[in-house]
Amino acid sequence: MLRGIAVSPGVARGKLYVWHRAEAEIPRWELREEDVPAELERLEQALVATRKQLLDVQRQVREVMGAEEAGIFDAHLLVLEDRVLLDEVVRVITRERVNAEHAFHQVAHKYMAALSRVEDEYLRERVADIRDVTARVLSHLMGRAHGLDLSHLHDPVIVVAHDLTPSDTVQLDKRKVLGFVTEVGSQTSHAAILARSLGLPAVVGVPHALREAGSGTYALLDGFNGLLVLNPSDQVLFEYGQLVRRQITLEEKLREVVDQPGVTLDGVRVPILANIEQADDVDAVKACGAEGVGLFRTEYLYINRDHPPDEEEQFQAYRRVATALQPHPVIVRTLDLGGDKFLSHLVPQQEMNPFLGWRAIRLCLQQPEMFSVQLRAILRASAEGNVKIMYPMISGLEELCQANELLETCKDQLRQRGVPFNENIETGAMIEIPSAVLVADALARRSKFFSIGTNDLIQYSLAVDRMNERIAHLYEPTHPAILRLIRMTTEVAERAGVRVSVCGEMAGDPVLIPLLLGLGVHELSAAPPVVPKIKYLVRRIRMSEARDLASWAIQQESATTILQRCEELARQAAPLLFETRRIAL
Repeated sequence: MLRGIAVSPGVARGKLYVWHRAEAEIPRWELREEDVPAELERLEQALVATRKQLLDVQRQVREVMGAEEAGIFDAHLLVLEDRVLLDEVVRVITRERVNAEHAFHQVAHKYMAALSRVEDEYLRERVADIRDVTARVLSHLMGRAHGLDLSHLHDPVIVVAHDLTPSDTVQLDKRKVLGFVTEVGSQTSHAAILARSLGLPAVVGVPHALREAGSGTYALLDGFNGLLVLNPSDQVLFEYGQLVRRQITLEEKLREVVDQPGVTLDGVRVPILANIEQADDVDAVKACGAEGVGLFRTEYLYINRDHPPDEEEQFQAYRRVATALQPHPVIVRTLDLGGDKFLSHLVPQQEMNPFLGWRAIRLCLQQPEMFSVQLRAILRASAEGNVKIMYPMISGLEELCQANELLETCKDQLRQRGVPFNENIETGAMIEIPSAVLVADALARRSKFFSIGTNDLIQYSLAVDRMNERIAHLYEPTHPAILRLIRMTTEVAERAGVRVSVCGEMAGDPVLIPLLLGLGVHELSAAPPVVPKIKYLVRRIRMSEARDLASWAIQQESATTILQRCEELARQAAPLLFETRRIAL
């Protein structure tokens, strides 16, 4: 029995296929001085071909899995645009007069070695991105195939590898792959994220998996508890069969609530909406039973391009979602580049503190022409659906007023053009900075709704970078300070008649749903795959119990104690969502 980190739930049974990545020998030869320009041109052609290949992969992933997963390949594309890396490759070719394969391999491996030594787990995980891009570039230079090839297999298998790059993972055919195990990796690795999207059971960080597991060995992969059981006994197979049946029962229950409204047992209506990345996600919104879009991120329209999208392109994207989901609301968040978002040409590449820097509404207000294009596109879409506008990262009243003033200017421009729009379009502010909570009374007088972005609110309030493994344990959604900030926001909103939603990760965690509702949150918005679970839980709790929980929690001093009580209530209400997945072996 081999133990690792569970990163994608599910159980798979079958034979193992142990894959050793073929490490081709990188040739080295010296160039004559007159051959250097041609070699640099050969490098450029390989980079162009790699970029085209990655864009094709990204497009396929977006079509099959969605924009969030496709966004993983933005990191790969950025590697191809890293002038520090590329300029060093050019210098090696020029000064040492060596071939492009040798130069690129040498420089890239120096970068990977440096990143592998840092303590930050998130940065170490980016080594896989550079390795993936390097392999693609070298494959083009050397004229050989790239990645994992399972075309010769006749029966489905469980893949065992030292590591799988994002490109390897997206190529996994579910007809041939039951799940996978790797020796390295973490919950935040891109392979893990893609495995969850593909619905493939996966366990990473299994030491010596290649040595212990042999191709052809019959095994059981437990993606719930992070186990690979070699030659499982009949008893183990029986117990896991029971677990699989419980999961099937849960899936059936979730399908039953897809078309049901979000209503608590004591009759309180709780709209449950979806977060989306792009217009193509509208089918997922319908399929999951969401009652509209609570967060339409618009950054995807701006990244990996030379110029911002024009008004017509944006209008068509917003219009498509609005008309498809009418009469349900579609809340469009204006551009939120910067911080942890992949940057475009609009944002400086280097900032000492990007999360405290030129991002979101700050960027937009300093780029009024670009911002106006987006606002006009949203206004035009409002004529064909229930569209609302939401401003991100509002820190005070002045920003909200400036944004609304620019919106009024855009309305005048459309009136002059004779273009229809909803004259009464609603605008709202995201509450994700502590200062916004403290001036929420002023914001409420100029807003129709609030949306609490819990990810940033927690980060800014607790001064915690959750991607930093040394302090990630301090990122606590149930921290008493966070609960008080949420309660302050909902109390102000209640007095002003303003509705409050939550669109951060807290809204997608069933354990925290009763607490949020008890604190006074009216609506929830989460990723489409999570919506049925949230709706299932909402329909099995009483608002009176949620309010009692919140009243108790707001008086507590320990985040751990609060979380435990939340788990008890959620498990009691919907035990099937929290069936114990640990099996005694």
